[in-house]
Amino acid sequence: MAQNLGQEDEETMDFVYGSEDMISLATGKQKPVPRAPAVATVITAEDIKEIGATDLDEVLETIPGLHVARAPQGYNPIYSFRGIFSQFNPQVLVLINGIPITNLFHGDRNQIWGGMPLQAISRIEVIRGPGSAIYGADAFAGVINVITKTKQDIKGTEVGVRAGSFSTWDAWALHGGSWGGFDIAVMLEYGDTNGQREIIDADAQTFFDDVFGTNASLAPGPVNLQRENFDARLDITREHWRLRAGLQRRRNFETGAGVAEALDPNGQFASDRWNVDLTYHNPEFFTKNWDVMAQLSYLDTTQEVQQDVRLFPPGADFGAVPGVDFPEGVIGNPEVFERHARFNISAFYKGFDKHQLRVGTGFYYGDLYKVKETKNFLQDPITGLPQPLGSLRDVTGDLSLVFLREENRKNYYFFMQEVWNFANDWELTAGLRYDHFSDFGHTVNPRLALVWLTRYNLTTKFLYGRAFRAPSFAELFNINNPVTLGNPDLDPETIETIELAFDYRPTDELHFALSLFHYQWDDIIQFVSEPGVAGHIARNAGEQTGFGMELEADWGLTDDFHLLGNYAFQQSTDEKTDENAGNAPHHQIYLRADWEFLPDWHLNPQLNWIIDRSRVAGDNRLEIDDYSIFDLTLRRMVLKEHWEIAFSVRNLFDSDAREPSPVSSPKTFIPHDLPLAGRSFFGEVRLRF
Repeated sequence: MAQNLGQEDEETMDFVYGSEDMISLATGKQKPVPRAPAVATVITAEDIKEIGATDLDEVLETIPGLHVARAPQGYNPIYSFRGIFSQFNPQVLVLINGIPITNLFHGDRNQIWGGMPLQAISRIEVIRGPGSAIYGADAFAGVINVITKTKQDIKGTEVGVRAGSFSTWDAWALHGGSWGGFDIAVMLEYGDTNGQREIIDADAQTFFDDVFGTNASLAPGPVNLQRENFDARLDITREHWRLRAGLQRRRNFETGAGVAEALDPNGQFASDRWNVDLTYHNPEFFTKNWDVMAQLSYLDTTQEVQQDVRLFPPGADFGAVPGVDFPEGVIGNPEVFERHARFNISAFYKGFDKHQLRVGTGFYYGDLYKVKETKNFLQDPITGLPQPLGSLRDVTGDLSLVFLREENRKNYYFFMQEVWNFANDWELTAGLRYDHFSDFGHTVNPRLALVWLTRYNLTTKFLYGRAFRAPSFAELFNINNPVTLGNPDLDPETIETIELAFDYRPTDELHFALSLFHYQWDDIIQFVSEPGVAGHIARNAGEQTGFGMELEADWGLTDDFHLLGNYAFQQSTDEKTDENAGNAPHHQIYLRADWEFLPDWHLNPQLNWIIDRSRVAGDNRLEIDDYSIFDLTLRRMVLKEHWEIAFSVRNLFDSDAREPSPVSSPKTFIPHDLPLAGRSFFGEVRLRF
């Protein structure tokens, strides 16, 4: 039986799929996931509780085709979609309430990311694949939108506390209510941890000790992952207006496996990220056919040094002068300060029969307005090795010594999107976005999505999209760094993706989804060596292709037992070397169960199995070991009406799980990869009133 995809049966479809299976990320308007013109996943606050997650990264690891790897610097997450992997990971766009949190410096979420707690999150929407036709720059390999709670989500007051391994504890307080005609939600979260301390057995200084006959390395030694997080959010709404504000404060942020891949137990960073946005949304602006939204937003973000950061430990000696070159270690304290302002306005028009038109325009201004640095070294222009500067000096403003130029970026854009319901069971979405950037020119990115209700319980999608990734300021404007020099003449990276997807629901309790994809990634920005140039300079030098599939299943066996899982496969090729692109898993399996074995008692086991990761070309180490991590969460709901308790064990079988460390020449600095946490325990208590 064919079904009409028009707006008249939106309410019916909402009833069939339920509000939790709706997504707005694919078009800008709420739509059931099976009908959205994208391969998408929605994770709700209830899902997050079921798996006992304490951080955003633990949630994202459950999504098919997405693997969370780690960078040595601070163990920052690398969100690897479909085999697209890079150390700073600027190919993934992360939004909070639809607003990018991308930093100019490395194009990522800030080097002092420090994780993101979960109690304030209502839902997470994820698109696997390109999204630049809607969201512009960096919606490249995937888009992640974190939607925070409102008064309706909280419904009163909730307080809670969690404690567990690694001297970790978290506390939170949420309140949602009305005051003076306004709906108000206030969310506060605080967390402190010493972090897991798995052992790195050799690091960059180990290599230099061998070369220069020193004994300075701190390896074997633990990774350093202490951090203190404070998050605050405010949401105020009245009629068509919404004001949101937030603060993410990070303190005592340690350096993981080291900024230069040499262990540093004392260096600490700090960061403050302030954001505010004012949104006007009127679904019947002129008439019932006009749905208009305008938004003004501001983000201020910093990378600051709290305790001197040592690139190499005390006693490091590179043979520059008689005696020990660096008795206090090689100290480099890079700090950046950014501000971002955005304005956009868009409108849906649904007055045409079988058509829904969306148009929008906007402006973005990003300013890396302050670069600060103190350091006690120079780098040899021939070898790139540190040489003593004489003392710890403030080189801020000295363009002959500081690591980065202060610059700004302006971007204006226009986009349009047409949804055409040209037959009862066919819907075509066509979109086009034009962007102009002040530093690298313009780009045009289209997309097409054909959605076919093949049967009453089967949906088929044919998808095409082109996306771009804007060069980061480190790639454009790095200076005084013979190892990696910026290049102001870079073009953006581009990707073209085609997808075929199916969504099949044979019964009310059983759901399958399958997606097949192929992509071509061009103009990859890499740091390459050139004759006559010391070190490496940024060039559009790489090319990668990939293909794969993602299979999902969701089965409600009984009213009390629910089973879901997914399997993802990808094969990606570095076209320069004709070898596997490396680092990302070829196979990934995720399984989870929700069993209510007694009234209000829930048991949630989950298994994440990472299989078959190749090294990149030129890395002759053995392939990275597979690993599987089994977690278990036991939760007692509605205890004495207002209370809730839970207990989780992560990595129950204490698997030796590792993520790939970067390859270096002539020798990889951390040869045995980056160890993840072993077995750990957490308990939590919540009170609602």
